[in-house]
Amino acid sequence: MKLSVAIFFGGLFGALGILLFLVAFGTDYWLLATEVGRCSDSLNDTREEITYHHEGFFWRCWFSGSIDENTNSIWKFWYTNQAPSKNCTHAYLSPFPFFRDEHNSTAYDSAIIYRGFWSVLLLLGVVTAVLASFFIICAAPFGSHVLYKVGGGFFISAGILFTLVVVMYVIWLQAMADLDNYVTIKKIDCPDFIIYVRYGWSFILAPVGIFFAMFSGMLFLLVGRTIHLHSN
Repeated sequence: MKLSVAIFFGGLFGALGILLFLVAFGTDYWLLATEVGRCSDSLNDTREEITYHHEGFFWRCWFSGSIDENTNSIWKFWYTNQAPSKNCTHAYLSPFPFFRDEHNSTAYDSAIIYRGFWSVLLLLGVVTAVLASFFIICAAPFGSHVLYKVGGGFFISAGILFTLVVVMYVIWLQAMADLDNYVTIKKIDCPDFIIYVRYGWSFILAPVGIFFAMFSGMLFLLVGRTIHLHSN
């Protein structure tokens, strides 16, 4: 009875972890940025601009908005509140705040290499989590302690990989993205330029998925060990 409960909760937490990993992987809201600036076309002609950016593994998108009292609200990025049309580019080639051909080659190349490692770890994390579910599904009909242990190990490995992904993204935003230089460049044309950057819900889902995946992995390792001891 206790073994069945452990298998049930291990499967439940594992499924939740995989679901959260897939949503974090497939949605483009790891980063949310709001740019607000008063730009001058001439001495007597000024205009206020606001641009919303969001990015993930696949895409980096941006769209214009209107300045109001809720300009910096996170709900401006919600699907129903976005502009009818927006611009998107591949996030791998133009990670925020970089654009191809708009930065010096050294900074841009370093950003691409760093984001390349991040992308590989993210892909490995998703693949590892999916493989873990495959091993657990195969283990269930046969009660194989080996497959339960392998599946549990893969779940823990997926959690570790996604932990590295989260840490690398924090380092990217805090140190590698060079936001200060980006703001300095923008202020040449827009003296009152301000940028607000925050982590999005895709980013927030990843640590929750890590918890479920790690806990599921430990449960399945325990299940595998218990089955092995009872079979001897």
